[in-house]
Amino acid sequence: MVFSSTAPLVLLDGDVTVIAASASFCQAFDIDHSQAAGRTLFQLGKGAWDVPQLRSLFKATASGDAEIEAYEMELHRPGLPTLCLVINVHKLAYGNPNETRLLMAVADVTEARARTSKDRKLLRDQQHQNQELARNNELLVQEVRHRVANSLQIIASVMMQGAKRAQSEETRSHLRDAHHRVMSVAELQQQLAVSTLGTVNIGAYLTKLCATIAASMIADDNLSLTVTAEEATVDAGVSVSMGLIVTELVINSLKHAFPDGRGGAIKVDYQTEGGMWTLSVSDDGVGIPKVKPPVMAGLGTSIVQALAKQLGARVDVDDLHPGTKISIAHMPAARHAVVGDTPAPQKAV
Repeated sequence: MVFSSTAPLVLLDGDVTVIAASASFCQAFDIDHSQAAGRTLFQLGKGAWDVPQLRSLFKATASGDAEIEAYEMELHRPGLPTLCLVINVHKLAYGNPNETRLLMAVADVTEARARTSKDRKLLRDQQHQNQELARNNELLVQEVRHRVANSLQIIASVMMQGAKRAQSEETRSHLRDAHHRVMSVAELQQQLAVSTLGTVNIGAYLTKLCATIAASMIADDNLSLTVTAEEATVDAGVSVSMGLIVTELVINSLKHAFPDGRGGAIKVDYQTEGGMWTLSVSDDGVGIPKVKPPVMAGLGTSIVQALAKQLGARVDVDDLHPGTKISIAHMPAARHAVVGDTPAPQKAV
């Protein structure tokens, strides 16, 4: 059976002496078939098979303590290429219990391992290329954001110059509003440009954004704009919407809550709890006027409502007596569904 096998097989006794070896085994490992029988396995191939680990495994198999199952080894042959082999050795149930017989099967997996190694190298190279491409794309996005911010600042400057030249107070007011909105978006782009992880520290962002708004819109010392925010990061896209919401609400407070030079405070707050977050802008101004019929929503209100909807959040308005608080509340989808079935009465923004 061993002689006729087309697979590399070797029959050995308990001392690992070769009883018979298949022609395929001798041919595969450059062994003289006529000299294989009667020699130990460890003497074959100029001692290439004499590996300490292999000796231990054969000893354990011969004693019945273990069997070699798919033992992988490298066969280092003098003057010949190194081979990667998978060896299986089983103790045979022989008729004479005093004689031990071991059957060794050998599979040459050198080419398969080489292909695997090549595939792994190709995979590593591809991963490296993907990482490099991602870094390049990120740098490109940052550069685009810088350029967009610069362009927006130029546009805002042109708007302000137009406001100064305009004869109509209404025109000047519209141009100033547009200028403030453009500047807030420009500030947002500048902050996103330095974000390398696709997330934004919302507390730092809101603080810097409000500082920019205060510098450009608050000229009196009797008005203050402060930010309170928990340490949290949000996706860059979410921060865009939050920044625009805060800008609209703060501008709205500055325009309407403190008429005739009245002093006061505007507070921006961001809080999280579990999967919920709340972004609010409050002031201690004159509050929302109660007029009939109700005033139609302006552009700023429409923008806030649209951005809140985009974030999957609701808009709440509270009369603080004095002042007004507008909150953008977001909760996990499951809880939102429950609350949404029976919404509490809310004032329209």
